[in-house]
Amino acid sequence: MIVAAPALDANYRHNANILYAYQKTSFIRLCQVAALMTANNPATDIDALLASEFPVTQHLNYLNHAAVAPWPKRTAAAVHVFADECVNEGSSHFMDWLELENALRERLAAFTGASSANDIAFLKNTSEGLSVVAHGFPWQPGDNVVISDEEFPSNRIVWESLERFGVEVRQVSLRSGKSPEDALLSSFDGKTRILAISAVQYVSGLRMDLERLGSECKKRDIAFCVDAIQALGAIKIDLQAMHIDFLAADAHKWLLGPEGIAVFYCSEKWRDRLALHQYGWHMIEHHFDFDTKVWEPAASARRFECGSNNMLGIQALSASLSLLEEIGMKEVENRVVANAESLVELIDSRDTLELITNPSPGRLAGIVTFKSKIVPTEVLHSVLTGSGVVCAMRGGGVRFSPHCYIRGEKLAAAVETAASVTK
Repeated sequence: MIVAAPALDANYRHNANILYAYQKTSFIRLCQVAALMTANNPATDIDALLASEFPVTQHLNYLNHAAVAPWPKRTAAAVHVFADECVNEGSSHFMDWLELENALRERLAAFTGASSANDIAFLKNTSEGLSVVAHGFPWQPGDNVVISDEEFPSNRIVWESLERFGVEVRQVSLRSGKSPEDALLSSFDGKTRILAISAVQYVSGLRMDLERLGSECKKRDIAFCVDAIQALGAIKIDLQAMHIDFLAADAHKWLLGPEGIAVFYCSEKWRDRLALHQYGWHMIEHHFDFDTKVWEPAASARRFECGSNNMLGIQALSASLSLLEEIGMKEVENRVVANAESLVELIDSRDTLELITNPSPGRLAGIVTFKSKIVPTEVLHSVLTGSGVVCAMRGGGVRFSPHCYIRGEKLAAAVETAASVTK
């Protein structure tokens, strides 16, 4: 039975049912999802599609995707449908839920360039994924991990927690070398075991050259761990081309999904070399054989999922991901970077504003941070938010982070408001 989502217009009840039909058809995969959604969505033009998916733009200037993103309407519709099913039918379709979960792993493997869906696990958040690596890695006293001095606490605290085991944490200034990558690479020595870096820095928006870093790590037999929360869904990530060993990213930023679910990638090379610290029914190989007394960890990345997964989060992420798949990450990235470039140009043209973000070619993703030359950041932020511009204060400045659906006139209006604040 396919039920319509309540309290949504006819178009989105229609699309909710398309998504629901998808989730109940285990044979539909990535390429078919894009075709299915495009064929059945009246708005086939990308600009029109995005406008229809994000009504938030009608009353807010939403430049805060580096914090928490609004959902597309299709995601709300999918959650409505799932909730309605749970109310009326309970878990009668539990096996269909599992099919959707497995299909989502396949789609995320394709989306990230993983070699197999077996490399993908669903965890609660980025911090959990990084903790799985930090506390599962086969450290020896005297080993070191290299991070930058610009990391979000999630990619710092997990490594600092290892110091009591004799692991040195090297925080490297990204401005201490000819390039950020040179600074990191020059800090390696014979005891370096992991390079842990954000793909995009959360304050400055600095975009790292992951392919170069990954290639150097591979040459030196150093594990490469990436916090991708400010990248996945904004720019293209290719795990194999970038030689990434571990990656973690929440769904609630650039992936346009809910909080409480994260993508975790572990390469096959490292999968059974990470010690496990969370155990439960779901992480064993034959997890539906409830009567067995003999067990072993799953051969796949499911070994990192100790208990039941967040099925509501999976439904929502599946819907959000379908929008990015439908548009295509090349187009998404082009639009995100173009927005950042526009912001840089607009801010640079204003005498009262000063960029914090490095605008050099190849260094922009979705984040642009700046400050006023005249008023404190708190005042600037207060005026912006009072004018309907949703943004954040980070690193002594105001951070704008528009996604691909934000139009140029919204960016110009936000910068105009910021430049006009003189007291």
